[in-house]
Amino acid sequence: MNILLVEDEEKLARFLELELLHEGYRVDKAFDGREGLEKAEQGKYDLLLLDIMLPGINGLEVLRRIRKNSDLPVIMLTARDAVMDKVTGLDMGADDYITKPFSIEELLARIRVTLRRQNTRKAQESLLSCADLTVDVSRRIVIRSGREIELTGREFSLLQYFLENKTIVLTREQLLEKVWGYAYMGETNVVDVYVRYLRGKIDDPFDKKLLHTVRGVGYVLREGP
Repeated sequence: MNILLVEDEEKLARFLELELLHEGYRVDKAFDGREGLEKAEQGKYDLLLLDIMLPGINGLEVLRRIRKNSDLPVIMLTARDAVMDKVTGLDMGADDYITKPFSIEELLARIRVTLRRQNTRKAQESLLSCADLTVDVSRRIVIRSGREIELTGREFSLLQYFLENKTIVLTREQLLEKVWGYAYMGETNVVDVYVRYLRGKIDDPFDKKLLHTVRGVGYVLREGP
């Protein structure tokens, strides 16, 4: 797990870095708001420990800018303990808030909880379903009525796009563009071929059909006719 620590008190930052390294985390540091924002936007981090009172740009402004484009988990670190400061940070998208001085054990516990919550959220977001059909996108597992179904890479991508647009009628051209890509120059009947392959695996063995043809338009994945 990669943690970005943005803290202008260098002794505290070094102490926290050593403790986090001891716990097995990888740590990157920044000592002012501008550097912290730049690293947060350019790096790949699992968690941000962000002090509020920073030179350059304060922590709340750093948080506000990060939240425009990212759901990176953020724990605010600050000497302030006023209720409004906490409310402001949480309202702006902070995941947690810890007031200095704090014990390293409490901080580590809060980090574990925040990372666990984020992992749970990501796992839930990776699950797509329609009726008794469930797809775990991150693990590339397809299950219908308790039965695991093996798909090729293209079939999986096609099914994923149908699930992401459940109940929406999709044209062959849309499917070519999104599943095969702009560079694909073939005929649209390749879509019909792969829809037939997909139906043979996710529909034909089951009573309820999910993948429907809309005559003259394209296809739709939905419960019912």
